[in-house]
Amino acid sequence: MVRAYILLTVEVGRIKRVLEEVRAIQGVIKADAVTGPYDAIIEVEAADLRELKRILRDVQNVNGVMSVTTEVVGYLGED
Repeated sequence: MVRAYILLTVEVGRIKRVLEEVRAIQGVIKADAVTGPYDAIIEVEAADLRELKRILRDVQNVNGVMSVTTEVVGYLGED
């Protein structure tokens, strides 16, 4: 299982529509608007890296998405 957070910048005035479309993508767990350098943060879960790539492609293709930054959750193991 692969988990990741996707940070989006979105065209002005399009955040509501972008979030609606992103939330409909299979693999998206949660999508919220945020303040700061990014406009939205998306939590996703995929079976493997191939599926994660498909999710990223689907998010990038949403009309109004300007840029995508992906942070894959790492497993650090036992201390």
